[in-house]
This record gives sequence, C-alpha cells and structure tokens, in this order.
Amino acid sequence: MNAHTESPLQQYYFRALICFAAAGTLASHTNWENINLLYVVVIVLLLIYPYATYHFTHKRPPEFTVSLLRWLSYVDAGLIGLVLSLINFSILPCVLFLTIIQFNALLNGGIRRWMEDNAAFAAGVLVSLLLHKPQLILSTSVQISAASLIGIVCYFLVHAVYMHQRFRKLVMSQKQLENEQKWHKIRAYKLSRYLPPTVWKAINQGRDETLQAERKKISVFFSDIKDFSQLSEEMEAEALTDLLNHYLTEMSKIVTHYGGTIDKFMGDAIMVLYGDSNSQGIKADCLRCVSMAIAMKKKMKSLQLEWFNQGIKKPLQIRMGINTGFCTVGTFGTSSHLDYTVLGTQVNLASRLESAADPDEILISHETWSLVKDSIMCRDKGEIQVKGFALPVKVYQVVDFRKELGKNQSYFEERAEGFSMYLDLDKIRNYDKEKVIDSLEKAADRLRDKVIV
Repeated sequence: MNAHTESPLQQYYFRALICFAAAGTLASHTNWENINLLYVVVIVLLLIYPYATYHFTHKRPPEFTVSLLRWLSYVDAGLIGLVLSLINFSILPCVLFLTIIQFNALLNGGIRRWMEDNAAFAAGVLVSLLLHKPQLILSTSVQISAASLIGIVCYFLVHAVYMHQRFRKLVMSQKQLENEQKWHKIRAYKLSRYLPPTVWKAINQGRDETLQAERKKISVFFSDIKDFSQLSEEMEAEALTDLLNHYLTEMSKIVTHYGGTIDKFMGDAIMVLYGDSNSQGIKADCLRCVSMAIAMKKKMKSLQLEWFNQGIKKPLQIRMGINTGFCTVGTFGTSSHLDYTVLGTQVNLASRLESAADPDEILISHETWSLVKDSIMCRDKGEIQVKGFALPVKVYQVVDFRKELGKNQSYFEERAEGFSMYLDLDKIRNYDKEKVIDSLEKAADRLRDKVIV
C-alpha cells in the first residue's frame, strides 16, 4: 500500500498490518456457529495476500516496480471496500479504514492517486454487492470496533516509527549532500583555474558544443620576460617560483580587468585573446587588448622596484606583441584530450612581434594600429623581416593613450645611465604628494649643483 517505502520487504510489513487488521475485523463479525464460507475465503485471502505480493514483487526489475506498486494499491483499496461491505459498513471500522485509504493515497501520489484509490475502493464495494447484500446499521459491535481499532492504531504507530527513521535518514542524507556539494564547489573552483573562462562557462552551462572550431577575427597578445632563462640559472627554484607566480598573478588581474581570455601560460610567457567570446566588436576588442598591454607595462615598473628591494639587481623587463586578424578558434585534439586555443597565421605573427620587440616595448601590426590609432599614440617603426613570412611586416610601437599625453599627461617614464624615473600621477596618494615633490626637488637641486666631467 506504500509506494514511498524503500524496499519490497518494508512494503510487505505495512501491507500485512492492514490485511491483518481487516482480517481481524472480519473475523470479529463472523458467526462461528454458522460459518459463512465467503467470510472464510476472504479472511484466508487477506492473510495470504501480503506474502504473495511480496514474493511476486521483490525479485522484479526496478523499472517495473513503480507501476506494479500502483496496481497493488488499487487491489488494497478494493479489498478494504470488500471487507467493509461484508461487515455491513460498521461505522467505526469504515471511518478507520477509509482514513487509511485517504492517508496512503495523499501521501504517495497526491490528488490523482487519491481519486484512483477511492475509485478502486468503490469498485471493491460493487464487487462485494454481487456476493453479499450488506445490511446497513448505525450501531456497531464492540468486538468489530476493537479489532479494527487495534489494527489501525498499530498501523499508525508502526508508520510513525518508520517515518521518524526515514526523516532521520533524510536529514543525514541532506547533510551529506550539503557536504558533498561544498566539496564539489571547492573542486570545481580549483578546476576552473586550470581552464579558460570561456571553456569553463560553456561546460557549466551545458553548451560545450559551442566550443567547436570556427573562424573569427580576434586580437592575439603575447608577452614574455626578457632573459628569464638566464635568471632561472641564477636564482633558487623556490624564489624563482614565487617571483613568477607573483608576476603572473598581477598580469592575470589586469587581463581580467580588461575582459581578456588567458589562452595559456608558457613558462614566463602569456597568451591572451580578445574577441573569442563576449566580443564587443572588433575595434573595441582591439582597443581593450592594447589598453591591457599598456597597463601591464606600467605595472612592471612598480614590480621592478619591488623586486629590486628584494635583491634582484637586474630589472626584469617584458616584451609584448599584438596582432589582429582572422584565426581558427575552438577545441582541438582527440576524444581523450582536448585543448581550447587559436590557430592560424595571425597567431604566429603576434608571437613573432613579441619576439622582435625590445625590452619594455609593445609592438603591434598595421591591422591593429588601424583600429586603435584614434585613441592610442603609436610610433611608426617601419618594416621588419619576420620569420615565416615572405614579405616584410609593417609594425608600430605603442607609446601611450593620446589623452595621457600633452597637458593631460599623468604618466612619466624616463631612463638613462644612472637615472630611472617611473611616475604615475593617478596612483600618487594625497598624503604622499608633498613627499614626492620634495624628493624630486632635492634630486634636481643636487643634479644642478654637481659638476659632471
């Protein structure tokens, strides 16, 4: 009678309680001096029925269990209707057994199940009318009422204990599920750091089919640290690892700020894409890419000072190259291993521009320059011969934002033998302003008074 129970054995226990209560009620109504064969048959049926159904269901495949239990609940309701008709619809047993039907139906299947079980109950009553004509009475026998009351009370008590145990298991399962969800979130967060945001977002949203390779016009950025291999020979592995991770962390923050996609880290080298996802238009993507490169160049100045104070005498300098063009973007690889990246001649050109750049220099192609020239001041560096390209490539050196030059200039960078200055007015705090001015004036006065041979 309980489709919500966990196993056929537990279903057998609940069905047995109901059937024994019905059999006891019918036995209390039977006149044993003048035995009615129909009553005996029904009592025997009620006693055999629970075990027969258990034997029939416990070895059935799980996919048949739900529909089978539903039909058995109809049979249960029909048997109750038959018993109530045989005891002439005695008031108290009717109330108790009807309560059981309503309770089970609403608990296991809602309104639809309630209607179906009550229809089965009515069908059981109609069948009984073919075998027995009940005599409707308003009074009830004490023996009949006691038998049904004891049976139904036992059923509800056992059901209460069972539901309490189920509730405790449910609470424990919920706690376990919450713990598993917490660990899954932690693992997912850790895993997300190894995947490009585009890939992670698509997989999380079930849209990994959108990662198929396609042609797009994007801006590709490459950077690396000059003479990093030489530095790795001079520094201890632990110190070098801390330095590199700090550098990559700071650069990644800048990439995220400007909405780029980090394609990969290759040692000290970084590859970033703009326009592969969440494109704002080719020109806007290109401008964000160049703006990111300028921000990286400025950030390196503060990192160089920080590293110098840590004992690294030779300043670390980065080279950057940017190119814009049509590339093949998507996942490449085998069924067991896939990689999200970009391929094409334009990607190779961006890498070659980075290799050709001088320390602390940003080189861009003519295509990129044509998209950002209105906002970015660039210096024409002519044409250079690039490995893998038959014809020379025209390149430009990024100077700064046009709005930062002239009277609105807020960033100053100068370097000469024995002199290095990096000044970002946007980052000077108000309480440091006088101290900076005083330092500059003292240095200028000392330089003016010194006779240089």
